[in-house]
Amino acid sequence: MTSDMGQVAVETANVTLRPVEPADEPFLLELYAATRADEVALVPWSEAQKKSFIEQQFKAQQEHYKKNYPDASHDVIICDQRNVGRIYVARLPAAIRIVDITIAAAERNRGIGTGLIKGLIREAENSSRPLTIYVETFNPSVQLFQRLGFLPGEEQGMHVLMKWSGAA
Repeated sequence: MTSDMGQVAVETANVTLRPVEPADEPFLLELYAATRADEVALVPWSEAQKKSFIEQQFKAQQEHYKKNYPDASHDVIICDQRNVGRIYVARLPAAIRIVDITIAAAERNRGIGTGLIKGLIREAENSSRPLTIYVETFNPSVQLFQRLGFLPGEEQGMHVLMKWSGAA
């Protein structure tokens, strides 16, 4: 299946994509907050301060992505007719960049992300471009990308550029 924009092939039959709409913001904010929960739990702030911080960081991330990848597709990942994640993909002249992929914790390890990434690998193969993503060096998803044939490259702070080029 493909997104409404016809861009990412999905290997898992019950997974679809659709472009993000303004009504998705509460879901996207909740998804983002979950990715920062462990980090925010360590600071001695009130719940209101934590919520404000997360909202500011979410908006900053959204602005960063729009500024640096203005033509990227931004889709909600749907599985069994439920929103389970989001994916940003920038199709650049020299590479396809997974800007961000986030699957809700309760939905992980079901093949959703793997199916989406495999679809992007096929797209990269068909277009003779590498597929890349920056991943935090401590993120367990590094193992997923390595298993799918991505190789680690340059490091920028806490992030490593994972690259699939078909040559691995």
